[in-house]
Amino acid sequence: MSHRSFPAATGRVPPGAIGHNRGVVERNYAFMPPEGVLVSRLPQYQNTIARILTAPVMGAAFAQYVLEIAEGGGMPKAFAEQDIQHFYYVLAGEVTLSVEGGESRSLGVGGFAYLPPGTSFTLRHAGEGRADVLALRKRYEPAPGFSMPEPILSHCDAVPMTNHTGMEGRGFQFLLPYGDMRFDFEMNLMWFKPGVCFPAVETHVMEHGLYMLEGQGLYLLGRDWHEIWARDFIWMGGYCPQQFYPTGQGDACYLLYKNVNRDIPL
Repeated sequence: MSHRSFPAATGRVPPGAIGHNRGVVERNYAFMPPEGVLVSRLPQYQNTIARILTAPVMGAAFAQYVLEIAEGGGMPKAFAEQDIQHFYYVLAGEVTLSVEGGESRSLGVGGFAYLPPGTSFTLRHAGEGRADVLALRKRYEPAPGFSMPEPILSHCDAVPMTNHTGMEGRGFQFLLPYGDMRFDFEMNLMWFKPGVCFPAVETHVMEHGLYMLEGQGLYLLGRDWHEIWARDFIWMGGYCPQQFYPTGQGDACYLLYKNVNRDIPL
């Protein structure tokens, strides 16, 4: 093969695909469908593709990823970051997360882990096929008088469904201890029955990272509505007007990051 010969390929760009894109990036929000998020690789992982969903370059104060871990992949050695906390949620397959000097646990779909700053840990593929893991990194904001949280390794089935709003057809699973001031963010599973929407357009100081897990719906961001499906991601900055309206025939669920429990830095 000469240096000008193209490798053999089986795929072809479909007619009319050029320029058609559901993705939108605005000043204080972004709507990110999976088809537009390119692959990357990170030095702490092997045999792993990282798809970076949001980062400070976009305007977010955290970073969020989907990790696609092949068999035998993951962290070849223990990894830790001072001042940076980690959260993982398993989307597909199975991984083993081990805290150095602490617990080791196999996590299947719906399994999750919180690692406080400075925690040394490994995340490795376990089982067959590919494992997909939603990952989040955030710089920890300590609060005077409160100790550092401990690591958490658990599963969403162990977290009760609550509904503090009292609104029919809504459910909340707080994966991190709700109201615990040691934590500076929440990771919540938000559940909706068909046709149950937010009671109002929300406009607040917290920022969000939203990953759609099940169902579909319409999401208001700013002044525009976006159709959201499973595997879509939304970053919402502070004071972004927002509202969700599920449109599918079954339940809708998304995993929501929210920064909480800290005063405003001036």
